[in-house]
Amino acid sequence: MKFKAWIGLTLLLIVAILVSGCTPEPEVEEPEIAPETEATEEEVAEEPTEPFRIAFVYIGPPGDLGWTFEHDRGRLMLEEEFGDLIETTYIENVEEGPDSARIMRDYAQQGYDMIFATSFGYMDHMAEVAAEFPDVIFEHCSGYKTADNMATYFGRIYQPRYLSGIVAGLMTETNSIGYVAAMEIPEVIRGLNAFTLGVRSVNPEAEVRLVWTNTWYDPVLEREAAVSLLDQGVDIIAQHQDTTEPQKAAQERGMLSIGYDSDMGQFVGDSVLTSAMWNWGTYYIDTVGKALDGTWESHQFWGSMDDDIVMLADFSGLVPQEVIDEVEAAKERILTGDDVFCGPINNQNGQEMVAEGECMSDSDMLNMSWLVEGVIGSVSQ
Repeated sequence: MKFKAWIGLTLLLIVAILVSGCTPEPEVEEPEIAPETEATEEEVAEEPTEPFRIAFVYIGPPGDLGWTFEHDRGRLMLEEEFGDLIETTYIENVEEGPDSARIMRDYAQQGYDMIFATSFGYMDHMAEVAAEFPDVIFEHCSGYKTADNMATYFGRIYQPRYLSGIVAGLMTETNSIGYVAAMEIPEVIRGLNAFTLGVRSVNPEAEVRLVWTNTWYDPVLEREAAVSLLDQGVDIIAQHQDTTEPQKAAQERGMLSIGYDSDMGQFVGDSVLTSAMWNWGTYYIDTVGKALDGTWESHQFWGSMDDDIVMLADFSGLVPQEVIDEVEAAKERILTGDDVFCGPINNQNGQEMVAEGECMSDSDMLNMSWLVEGVIGSVSQ
């Protein structure tokens, strides 16, 4: 009996071992590994980039409410247009001498990418510095020298000057208009001549009396020059100067004026009938945009009313509608091809300088050194 029990136990043990050996191993699932993928552009944080740095060199302060005020308004328009892509700075009251070269050189050495110099007398000094820094872009206002990395820019301000002359010619009661002028260079002579042509296109009996100050920015001298003209009996003051002082002097005498650079009526009042004014922001946005996208090339820009860089300011409430209509008709003629310096045009001595049916070339206008008939005054050259 014990033998049988032992045999039975042994058989059971053998069966249990066999069953255990045939049981499959449990399956263990391997964890899935996601395939490697490239991050999208949106997921990759952009590396911070340095802003494009731009410096402006000013002949006067932005508070002059004229020339430098408008350049600085253009600089601020740049900042609004391009935001963090650019960084701008400026220095004011820089004389047109060797020190301007030092200042421009210092900006280039500091790593500025683009430098604007905003007065004629900076030209030679900018050309000198531009030759030393071929990777910096230089832009000079109102000059004529260029290089691979240096351009010039200006506008046909003589067009709105002519239109403002029409206003003065129709509104003078004494036929005597005063003109406070800065420097005896073609830019100023051209503007004075255009103004006088506008005056005499509607009032051939009127004269434009000229006083030179030989300075761009000197509020005291500008005022004194205007007062001297008012003492001679003029009843309207016009100017090629950088401040509102001539306009203020006219207003204090109960007389009228024509502004320049900015809309000077907003600072002086209705006695400023209108102003020939600049809109530098249009140009600054365009040329800096080209520098940013790598398409900037050296150039000589001379924009017109069509380019929105020069314009006539709004009219004072003192300007009659018939005067406005006359100006608008002349403006339309200019915009459709009849420019200001088309003949017949005589000089002060009555000599014909531009024949009827002919127009001055840009080169002749840019080198103008003579005064038109109707100007009372002279140039030294």
